[in-house]
Amino acid sequence: MAKITRKAKKTKPAKKADKEATKAAKSRPAKKAAKPKPWTEAEVYEAFSRFRKANPEPRGELEHLNPYTLLVAVVLSAQATDAGVNKATRVLFEVADTPQKMLDLGEEKLRDYIRTIGLYRTKARNVIALSEKLLREFGGEVPRTRAEIESLPGAGRKTANVVLNMAYGEHTMAVDTHVFRVGNRTGLAPGKTPLEVELGLEKVIPSEFMLHAHHWLILHGRYTCLARGPRCEVCLINDLCRWPEKTV
Repeated sequence: MAKITRKAKKTKPAKKADKEATKAAKSRPAKKAAKPKPWTEAEVYEAFSRFRKANPEPRGELEHLNPYTLLVAVVLSAQATDAGVNKATRVLFEVADTPQKMLDLGEEKLRDYIRTIGLYRTKARNVIALSEKLLREFGGEVPRTRAEIESLPGAGRKTANVVLNMAYGEHTMAVDTHVFRVGNRTGLAPGKTPLEVELGLEKVIPSEFMLHAHHWLILHGRYTCLARGPRCEVCLINDLCRWPEKTV
C-alpha cells in the first residue's frame, strides 16, 4: 500500500499574525469612559459652604469704576489676562469713564491706551461702537437685561452675565475657561459647551450661593484647579471632586 503523506499546515508568520491581531483590536469599538457619579445636593451645598467660609466676599479681578467701565473692561478681557487689562484701563478710565467721554477720546487715541492688549484694534472699534449705541438707545446707561447687553458690539453672553452679576447683583453664571474646566473636571456640571456648563451649574447650585458662585469657581480654577498641574493637595473640595486623576 502506498504511504500517504500529509502536508503540514502552514502557520502565519508571527509578524503578520501580530499585525492582524492589532488590526482586529483597533476595529473593535472603544469602551466609553464611565460617567462620574453626579454630585448630591448635600455635596454641592458642602462645597459652596467651604468656598464661602474661605472667602465670604469674593471680588472679580477686573478693575472698574461703574457699570460702564466694567462693561468695557470685560469686552477688553477677551483672550487677554485681567492683569493686562487692568494695566491699560487704570490710565484709560481716568480720562474716559462714561460713553460720552469715550467718544470724545475717539478710536485712534483709545487704541493708544489699549495697545498692549491683544486684538486692540478690533476691541477699540467695538468700545466706540458700543458707547455710541449706549447713548443712542439706552440713554448712556448700561442696560439691565442679557438680551440688551448682548446686542452691544463686542459683548456676548459671558460679558452680559458678568455685568449683570457684578454691576446689578443678578444670579447669573459667567462661564470662562476656568469655570468650564472646573465644572467638567470636578463633575459638578459636565458639558461640551460653555452654555451647557452654565445651565448645569445654575441647576445644581443653591440660590443662596449664586451671587458669588461664579467668582468662587473662577478663582478656584485660576489658582487651585489649574489647567496643568492642578493643586489637588490644597483643594478645598478634593474629597468631593469626581476627577479620576486627582492626586489625593
